Amino acid sequence: MTLLMHLSDVDEQAWANAFRTSMPNQTVVTRADQFDPAEIKYIFVWKPELNAFDGMTNLEVILSLGAGVDGILKHPKLPTHLPITRFVDQSLTHCMTDYVVANVGMHHRQATKYLREQKSKLWKQYYPREASTVNVGIMGMGELGIDAATALNRLGYNVAGWSRSKKDIEGVQAFAGPSEFKPFLNRTDILVNLLPLTPDTEDILCTQTFEQLSRKNLPGGPAIINAARGGHQHEPDIAAALQSGLLGAASLDVFKVEPLPQDSPLWDIDNCYITPHIAAISGMDAGVELVTKQIARYEETGDLLHVVDPQRGY
Repeated sequence: MTLLMHLSDVDEQAWANAFRTSMPNQTVVTRADQFDPAEIKYIFVWKPELNAFDGMTNLEVILSLGAGVDGILKHPKLPTHLPITRFVDQSLTHCMTDYVVANVGMHHRQATKYLREQKSKLWKQYYPREASTVNVGIMGMGELGIDAATALNRLGYNVAGWSRSKKDIEGVQAFAGPSEFKPFLNRTDILVNLLPLTPDTEDILCTQTFEQLSRKNLPGGPAIINAARGGHQHEPDIAAALQSGLLGAASLDVFKVEPLPQDSPLWDIDNCYITPHIAAISGMDAGVELVTKQIARYEETGDLLHVVDPQRGY
């Protein structure tokens, strides 16, 4: 069998070398190599280009480098009959939880207020209330959401999760479906987005959502944290909400266009905390181990782990 690296914005050769070490008896190629597309059985992909699947008449499995697969599912030439697997690894999950916890704590502890006062050289002591007075709401309760919710719960925050179907997690209040979205938002001071990107969740971070958030417990107003996909956020609405006070702050790690264009108003808003899509990364060691095991499992049994449901989008 032949495994192809199709990794945009990633060092394909480095990944290929790692796979050759992990699977010495298999053929591993990059797009820079000479190969017959009809010989490709597996493709390991990130941000597939238009010709990604051209000529691959014997392709059997599509393996995603990322935890999110919206870029693959939207591909106009996607072989829809083939299984797609997503990246699931504890190191990625823990990195995402680190990002979420750090930003929840920052907004809880009123970082924007102190940053503004530091610039004005003001010394005004204000003691934020304890974590148990802050309601955190997490949209998306897959592996990432559950891990983040569990960590925040241990720190004393009041945590709720909203997802397609209810998840039973100790210490976490469960909400599910469209009918429970408004009650979920109404109790939330800090909104964390870890949803998969689907037609139903596109632009979910918008004015209509922000207007439903709680304004009871954070002096600066509610905050949002988006570490999922740029397609989830309506960026003009976020900019307007931050400037009007509808939102007290925002932590954004993803954007509809990346890198974020220089003319985006978000750059200059002091209560908008921008990071360049670094919340969590699919590490090479973990990725090679996972894909090697996936291929070995498939060759032996025909089964795969972490298979995507195209109808759900994750």
